[in-house]
Amino acid sequence: MDNRVKNILKYLISLALAAMLLYVCFRDVDWTEFGAALAACRWGWVLASMAAGALAFLLRGLRWRMLLTPTDPSIGLRSCFNAVNISYVANMLFPRLGELVRCGYITRSSARDPEGKRLASYDKVLGTVVLERSWDALTLALVFLATMALTWRRFGSFFRENILAVFRLPWMLPVLLLAAAALVCVIWLLRKRFSFISSIARFLKGIWQGALGCLHMERGWLFILLTAGIWLCYWLMAATVIWSLQGTARDAGGVLASMGMTDALFLMVVGSVSSLVPVPGGFGAYHYLLSLALQSVYGIPLATGLVFATLSHESQALTQLICGALSWIDETWVRKDLSL
Repeated sequence: MDNRVKNILKYLISLALAAMLLYVCFRDVDWTEFGAALAACRWGWVLASMAAGALAFLLRGLRWRMLLTPTDPSIGLRSCFNAVNISYVANMLFPRLGELVRCGYITRSSARDPEGKRLASYDKVLGTVVLERSWDALTLALVFLATMALTWRRFGSFFRENILAVFRLPWMLPVLLLAAAALVCVIWLLRKRFSFISSIARFLKGIWQGALGCLHMERGWLFILLTAGIWLCYWLMAATVIWSLQGTARDAGGVLASMGMTDALFLMVVGSVSSLVPVPGGFGAYHYLLSLALQSVYGIPLATGLVFATLSHESQALTQLICGALSWIDETWVRKDLSL
């Protein structure tokens, strides 16, 4: 099957999954009441959530630049920030495409060595993205474990019954066995294609060299501090959306009014887990998991949970669109030869 056809099929499947999850979430919604609930929220806190999201993008750009500097010191914060913003918009259209887009952009804008080659070649830049994502995965795992350790009695049942239970489904073991068998078959089929394997080896070597760039950072503590800052922004994004609904008509029984930073941390972890579902922009998966968490743990009605999920997700989607559009305009028409 042609690669283009495969990519189209993958995209259609992910789009169908997102549509199915959105349908499951919103099929019984009273849209008049839903719109009134959105209008009644405190929009100042929603704007604060969007500001925290934009700050997270800036911190990501700054952290990424630290990884790229050993390879090409000429790459500026402005380039990294714009590339991150544009990548988020690409991910909203096609899952995982944004990482490739931002790597290509940085490679294209990288300086050249005396032989005319880009200092930040595509594979080296991709290596820094792999390392960056590895750090994010590690941070998410640590935050998840810390949250569960501190609040297992309160929140553990939700993860055990709605997320971890999937690994105990009867079809999980056959799927894992089939995946392992497919991997063995691929290795067997490619065993005689030495030139192709050599190309893969060179590609992986470039990724490894890019990843090793972090070892040359003079201020590794700053990288860790920026990572903490990014996740603190995510935490604030969840908290500000909670505050936007406290005291409104949707807070029946005052449940939201009693929620604090620990609850915001729990909802941030749930929202981060939803990013593992391969759907465009997290649509559907985020709404489903957040509303399910609010209903299962707090007894909040599904309609109110969907208001929270919509405010949280769509405000950040709007932030991504605004930042991505401004970065695209900056790169296309405004950008001057400056290194910030």
